[in-house]
Amino acid sequence: MILTDLLQNVILKKYAGDTDIEIADIQFDSRKVTQGSVFVATRGTAADGHDFIPMAIEKGATAIVCETIPEEKPEEILFIEVENSAEALGQMASAFYGFPSSKLILAGVTGTNGKTTIATLLYKLFRELGYKAGLLSTVVNYINNKTIEATHTTPDALELNELLARMVDAGCEYAFMEVSSHSIDQRRIAGLEFNGGIFTNLTRDHIDYHLTFENYLKAKKRFFDDLPADAFALTNADDKNGSVMLQNTRASKYYYSLRGMADFKTRILEHGFEGMLLDMNGREVNVSFIGKFNASNLTAVFGAAVLLGQDELEVLRILSSLHSVAGRFETFHAPAGYAAIVDYAHTPDALNNVIGTINQILQNNGRLITVVGCGGNRDKGKRPMMAREAVDGSWKAILTSDNPRFEDPQEILNDMLAGLDITQRTKSLTIIDRREAIKMACALAQKGDVVLIAGKGHEDYQIIQGVKHHFDDREEVKKCF
Repeated sequence: MILTDLLQNVILKKYAGDTDIEIADIQFDSRKVTQGSVFVATRGTAADGHDFIPMAIEKGATAIVCETIPEEKPEEILFIEVENSAEALGQMASAFYGFPSSKLILAGVTGTNGKTTIATLLYKLFRELGYKAGLLSTVVNYINNKTIEATHTTPDALELNELLARMVDAGCEYAFMEVSSHSIDQRRIAGLEFNGGIFTNLTRDHIDYHLTFENYLKAKKRFFDDLPADAFALTNADDKNGSVMLQNTRASKYYYSLRGMADFKTRILEHGFEGMLLDMNGREVNVSFIGKFNASNLTAVFGAAVLLGQDELEVLRILSSLHSVAGRFETFHAPAGYAAIVDYAHTPDALNNVIGTINQILQNNGRLITVVGCGGNRDKGKRPMMAREAVDGSWKAILTSDNPRFEDPQEILNDMLAGLDITQRTKSLTIIDRREAIKMACALAQKGDVVLIAGKGHEDYQIIQGVKHHFDDREEVKKCF
């Protein structure tokens, strides 16, 4: 492609030379640069692409897009200075792949909890409605019915636009994607044209990256600030930050709620471990999902589908036939008469929601045994909070490993235990080996009890000293059965 065409939506500060040159591809990883590449030097958390400009030139880059042009530079190389290289990369990637998001009806879901469930259910719903659709999620990506492994919640700008272009080529009309706070902050979604945005909730998460809760909130809010005027913005009225998200959006504003007045309103009429009976905008519907948080997620799905022009009754009919997403309140029934629930809850609020839901259904007719850990090399501040949530809501809490990465698992458990007083510690066990922790939980369980295994959900690995080892909570539960 001609470089000028790739730069059509990029704000250029200065450059010297002719941009009407042909380039082979766009790269932001200098190791992938080949003859004829344009190298975009982005500033990351671990490395600065500007340090790798000489390597990119050595490997054949013919143009460099950067925020600071180096003093020493080869005359034959075209240097282009921009305000934000990451923003430029998103815009250029979109142009390189033919602006695929403009050829799809694209809806993004952001928030701390519920993103995967809402995006996945929207994808399944629209497939059931007869549309070709794509999904970009934490668990898996889909191009219509083709499965593609997911490596990040939101891929980098080049991979993201390539996947969207493949959706267009496959005839997809709709695409649904999770939009992480990292991807918003790092401008991976720059250049995408969204038809709608959905906000779930906001609780403590990713503080290791954003440093403060306020920065985390601002990252999420920017997604809605950037929505175009012809898009919709659907927010959770039950979350105290729901209205904050829409303060500066140009999009049409809509609300969903379980508690108050809203455009899309749901009441839980009946609930148990097999599902719920809901009243959604005045119509009763049976669903196979459990818990207030899932009632909220389903209301967001219902609202988004209606805002995308679908018939309310048909949407509700299909919602009644859908099942939970892998590793999200996934329930297994043991021959011994107890239930095991595997859930991705890895924040204090998510764990509180899941534990609260289970206890509400149990109504003291059974005991809750919770297995939970905290990831290594991540936000240490939430470790004592997670331990308290697990202990306070359970008959017994077993603290264990959850992707220790490069940290000592015992040190992580010590951080969790630091949040417990003497009385709380009597209700807890610490077992470093996650397999043994799950075995212990199942061994303690009696008829009518519930074992909750929280934190990993769909993940099928443990990262120990930087090495991925196969490990799946769901497999381990079935072995115990």
